[in-house]
Amino acid sequence: MEEIILASASLQRREFLRLLGLPFTCVPSPLQEIVAPHEDARAAAERLAVQKVNAVVPLAAHARWVFAADTLVSLGGEIFGKPADRNDAARMLRALGGRTHEVVSAAALYSGAANAIDCRSVSSAVTFAPLSPGEIEWYLDSGEWQGAAGAYKIQGLASCFVVSITGSFSSIVGLPLREFYDMLRDNGYPYGG
Repeated sequence: MEEIILASASLQRREFLRLLGLPFTCVPSPLQEIVAPHEDARAAAERLAVQKVNAVVPLAAHARWVFAADTLVSLGGEIFGKPADRNDAARMLRALGGRTHEVVSAAALYSGAANAIDCRSVSSAVTFAPLSPGEIEWYLDSGEWQGAAGAYKIQGLASCFVVSITGSFSSIVGLPLREFYDMLRDNGYPYGG
């Protein structure tokens, strides 16, 4: 199989590529992840994923495959990216407690043969139980919120807060696996049966 350049430093995305048995090299995108005011979560995630790919293609000379993803949390029209600090994480968790929010993950794949980028996104819904101040402090003390959209990692301790999920679990973690698999096959990457 051909090597894929992963335009990300995300541990979760690296683990997914390892799980799939795909050969890859990490070349993290230097892109600053900034969401424009009034930008829709899906549009923002797709734009950021494509921009990450575009930022890395010139850095990965002769790469045939470059992949990037972006995950955002949205609640009532407000987009929650990665928290700036502990106080920002606490604000996000207080807002999410006892409510249902949307998690959008976008995946972008560059094919050197086609000189084109295929971008797809998935929206899932996550409902949290109400969170007490003590639970929020306990979670913040874990440090797990750092670098996580919406200030939580569903595959970790935050799973204790989840009442229900509608949609793709892998997408909530940060990579919509079904869509990624389809993208590889649709763009001619030799993977799967």
